Amino acid sequence: MNKRFRLAAAVSAVALAVAACGEAPDENGDGTATGDSTGGNADFTACMVSDQGGINDKSFNETSYNGLVLAQEEGIIPEPKFAESQTDADYGPNVTAMVQDDCGIIVTVGFLLADATREAAESNPDEHFAIVDYQYTDETGTPTPIDNVKPLVFNTQEAAFLAGYAAASYSKTGIVGTWGGAPIPTVTIFMDGFYDGVQYYNEQKGTDVQVLGWDKATQDGQFVGDFANTGLARQISDNLISQGADVLHPVAGPLAESAAIAAQAAGNVTVVWADSDGFESAPDYGDVILTSVLKGMDQAVLAATQEAADGAFSNEPYVGTLENGGVGLAPFHDFDGEVTQETKDELAQIQEQIISGDLVVESDAAFS
Repeated sequence: MNKRFRLAAAVSAVALAVAACGEAPDENGDGTATGDSTGGNADFTACMVSDQGGINDKSFNETSYNGLVLAQEEGIIPEPKFAESQTDADYGPNVTAMVQDDCGIIVTVGFLLADATREAAESNPDEHFAIVDYQYTDETGTPTPIDNVKPLVFNTQEAAFLAGYAAASYSKTGIVGTWGGAPIPTVTIFMDGFYDGVQYYNEQKGTDVQVLGWDKATQDGQFVGDFANTGLARQISDNLISQGADVLHPVAGPLAESAAIAAQAAGNVTVVWADSDGFESAPDYGDVILTSVLKGMDQAVLAATQEAADGAFSNEPYVGTLENGGVGLAPFHDFDGEVTQETKDELAQIQEQIISGDLVVESDAAFS
């Protein structure tokens, strides 16, 4: 039987303000980091502009930047250049600085850089861009490609569905929770999949595991409002724990650390990390990380960089799925012995059903 989990519309795009340029380590004086001319193709430079959180956020930005690191290690490029955005006002100036730096490809990281990327791309049609986690569409959701921008997008609802099922199976209280940094589609797509994975577990097992922090019907839930307020992130995590949630799925880049700290303090709570394998990227919290929803941004950035360096740039979107390995569920690591073989077998079967199309996990924030 083909099962479909259809979700309500995601939140509309956030307006961006672009003004002053943000800080970047090892600056050249224009907001960009210093690269060198050793290794790779010295005539081709790959550049990146981060979202808030920077390239050491143990999550979204860092995983994306690792794609350029891989490109350097493979001899495709010399040392990459990057600019870290501290606020929304930094996006436009940082992208402009990269255009002026004659980059062979400029990778912008995140939904919030969409407007700045579009403006720069349309003003500089000979430059090549790739944007992580965004696909340009019209008001009906129909893709509206830009000739010199390659979208790098991910159907993370597929992997988050597996995480929701695993969380429901693991929960001792019968209550799990999720919360986000900002109410944007690339955040809510995780929450959509996680929610539906829990519901699928309930359907299959005749249970009633509750999900706190996200209302599927209204597309309303718990959000910090940004990706920087650690105090509020900790408060939201503590509130969900006080309501009985013993598995938390924060979708908030660097703010996931606040949920992990809350889980360690509680002593009987685990966390489902997002974007990277948190057990490896945030080892200080490995003792509370049940699993992670993986998004292969590093491999997508590597592929786009290789394509551009080879003179074969294309604006065709890269869409990461369970089928092509662009998204996935991380190992259970320290919790492997606490997850039953029955659950592991069921997760493997569910993954095959999603890949085959027998089970379709839908979200209006998904990509096609």
